[in-house]
Amino acid sequence: MAPIHVDESAGSDETGKGTPEAPYQTLAFALYTHPDEKFAIRKDAAGTYEEPTQSALKKAKKGADGIEKKRKKAEELAEREAKEKADARERKEKRFEESKKIVLQEDATLPAAVKAKIGNLTPLRSKRIRTSGWVHRLRDQKEIIFVVLRDGTGYLQCVLSGQVAQTYEALTLTLESTIEVIGTLKTVPDGQTAPGGHELVVDYWKVLGASPGGEDAFTNKLNEKSDPSIQADLRHLVLRGETASAVLKLRAALLTAFRQTLIEHDLLEVTPPCLVQTQVEGGATLFKLDYYNQPAFLTQSSQLYLETCLPSLGDVFCVQESFRAENSHTRRHLSEYTHLEAELAFITFTDLMDHIEAIICETTNKLLQNPASAALIKQLNPTFTAPERPFLRMSYVDAIKWLNEHDIKHEAEDAEGNVIRDESGSPVMVEHKVGDDIAEAAERRMTDILARPMFLYGFPTELKAFYMKKMPRDGAAGPTFTESCDLLMPGVGEIVGGSMRIADEEELLAAYKREGIDPAPYYWFTDQRKYGTCEHGGYGLGVERFLAWLGKRFTVRECSLYPRCATFMFVTRV
Repeated sequence: MAPIHVDESAGSDETGKGTPEAPYQTLAFALYTHPDEKFAIRKDAAGTYEEPTQSALKKAKKGADGIEKKRKKAEELAEREAKEKADARERKEKRFEESKKIVLQEDATLPAAVKAKIGNLTPLRSKRIRTSGWVHRLRDQKEIIFVVLRDGTGYLQCVLSGQVAQTYEALTLTLESTIEVIGTLKTVPDGQTAPGGHELVVDYWKVLGASPGGEDAFTNKLNEKSDPSIQADLRHLVLRGETASAVLKLRAALLTAFRQTLIEHDLLEVTPPCLVQTQVEGGATLFKLDYYNQPAFLTQSSQLYLETCLPSLGDVFCVQESFRAENSHTRRHLSEYTHLEAELAFITFTDLMDHIEAIICETTNKLLQNPASAALIKQLNPTFTAPERPFLRMSYVDAIKWLNEHDIKHEAEDAEGNVIRDESGSPVMVEHKVGDDIAEAAERRMTDILARPMFLYGFPTELKAFYMKKMPRDGAAGPTFTESCDLLMPGVGEIVGGSMRIADEEELLAAYKREGIDPAPYYWFTDQRKYGTCEHGGYGLGVERFLAWLGKRFTVRECSLYPRCATFMFVTRV
């Protein structure tokens, strides 16, 4: 009979079979598995198999005995663990059966509970209160159940002990279930922490709406490691998280602060329509629809309507949804976004940039001075500091020069706008020149290097919308530039775009013609130059971009309730 083979260098006790092709690694294991066989052993693959010596077999016998002892010990441990699990299961089942007999009833002799939202509990410490919410966190510790409750206004730690923690509902409570709790609100002892600095010692509670466990449990559906596509489809559940809800709370505070600041600057809020029949930022990015058998579009901007308000209402602003049908897949583009826009009369281009700078800084200061919004900024962006004035101002021509000096290039394109690639398939990178539209990547790189808010101004006429006023010419030949500006923020890039508007009727008619636009549908816009014109300008601020800068979010999709963009038009099926 062939001997059992052992190769101490190349063999394996896990996968070996004792053959020359698949030898074991140790003689002890070979002896343990084949106690009555003969053996052949070698030190390495270069040697030859030989019969082991008696001393080697004696040593291997001790090793085999050790393996047997380990096996028996492992069996005993497995049996003990199985028994412990069975006993624990039996105790759990018994506990569950006993828990079904417990019926909680509110003690009528206790003081009546005051109903309140979690965010309003501080003045009610030492009193008996009643509140409701969703189970945000859950921990069972030595027959005491700690529940962190969430209702949108804040978080509350609830302590369930004694019979209150022994009911069937308590033993089967799951994350995201809705419950009502009643008890005494107490300040947490020194050295301990809890949301709000207090906790509720519960004397009565009930489940209002149970959340599933098992495969459908909340943490099985969604967790921190979930793929972005899953998070997109489950956006309605993502919103329950502390970060997502903090972003939306900060967004609400941000809009309030913007409104307060604009009103302090004597701007009046108006509400323009979202359905329009004219373009503002170019026809290629319009969403078209049928409107009572007439072509209509979702608005790209409310600017044209805002301009009509100046003669009767003075300076105005709006917070309105805008829509751009551009197939952009960047982290700062949305197909539907919240557009804060303003128009101001009797101003200069310098006045316009000064105004934008003031609105940004004053709004940010309001948020930092408010304890609630300041806490949200600290939570999302711990290193945030308010921007310092004045903002840097750099002309488009100087920006082109700066990019080339810092060797920041852009992808070369052919006449059709296609990226030119080299033999390896990589994009051909070239220097910027006057007339180029500065690409997002280059713009972001420049902003991050400068590390401060910056107005980029004076863009070529060909790159900007038809209504933008041209800069005065000094008589020299060359390209014409507009009194336009973009406000760039580190980490995000452009968050505001603004310009002075053409105030002269003939100049506006010439702009229509240059862009191939039929002036007829714009008669009402042209009339603003016909019936008492004035120098005026305005701007549009992307709320999601501003929020991404303020809260240090990687993408603007985190800053919208239900983001719509080219990557996935319907992020969640709502």
